[in-house]
Amino acid sequence: MGRINWTEIEFILQGLSEYPRAEKFLFVMCLVMYLVILLGNGTLIILTLLDPRLHTPMYFFLGNLSFLDIWYTSSFIPSMLIHFLSEKKTISFTRYVVQMSVSYTMGSTECVLLAVMAYDRYVAICNPLRYPIIMGKALCIQMAALSWGLGFLNSLTETVLAMRLPFCGKNVINHFVCEILAFVKLACTDISLNEIIIMLGNVIFLFSPLLLICISYICILSTILRINSAEGRKKAFSTCSAHMTVVIVFYGTILFMYMKPKSKDSAFDKLIALFYGIVTPMLNPVIYSLRNTEHDVLEPVQNKGDVNMEERLSSGRQSPSSMKGAYTREEGVAPD
Repeated sequence: MGRINWTEIEFILQGLSEYPRAEKFLFVMCLVMYLVILLGNGTLIILTLLDPRLHTPMYFFLGNLSFLDIWYTSSFIPSMLIHFLSEKKTISFTRYVVQMSVSYTMGSTECVLLAVMAYDRYVAICNPLRYPIIMGKALCIQMAALSWGLGFLNSLTETVLAMRLPFCGKNVINHFVCEILAFVKLACTDISLNEIIIMLGNVIFLFSPLLLICISYICILSTILRINSAEGRKKAFSTCSAHMTVVIVFYGTILFMYMKPKSKDSAFDKLIALFYGIVTPMLNPVIYSLRNTEHDVLEPVQNKGDVNMEERLSSGRQSPSSMKGAYTREEGVAPD
């Protein structure tokens, strides 16, 4: 069979074409969830910009996460909603590549960003007295830029390698969205190099950040267990509970997708992927909003503890090193 230029064809996103009623139900459900994602993450971004009390490293990274979730879901949900109601489920080469690269960039960036946020929680709990100094504005910007840069570089590398492959006519993608591995499998040549690069990318951007997150939380847990009072342990744990919940939801879904036995019904696998792509970004602002409500309740107690700490330090009765672990205030000042 003769080779065809990628740009000469359109791809067919099969989705759940064999279940038209299910597609209509998914249209309504995904539309509602997409609106919740836009409203929740957009509100969170606006609040972190307008409220001076939220000008802290944690909310700076959270703003980046919300911005990322909006772009990630916007890269595929609008076109997917159109395909749910359309008989012609085609997409051009250019749109496919753009959607694929944007989604891959956002997914890779989120993995690194979650590791960065874990480091922020580690410093807040394990080194609270030096937290405002360590997590300064410059470092926060550099860490966020590193997350975005690594995600873009990973996506660019794998997208360029995929686009260089020859094509022989197959153009049916058995999925809702533009996935890079499905794209590569349409090539009429050996794709071993591409599969190796994709696997290495998954290891580096999925499991390396997960390892760093686990190390951070081992140190955090060790510090929390050394706090004498139950109230102090509760306050310390509350500063990282939201991030830990987001990590569990994010990586729990990914690990389930990778480790579960291959299903005979491909529709089930597609729905799991859809859950990962839509439900997780929708839950992030909800989780952090619930955590922020708890922080508002604890803030008066924390402030009282801060005054007591300052009095002890000024009177010389207790050294800063002896108070490590007992001082559980979250972010002291904005990263100026």
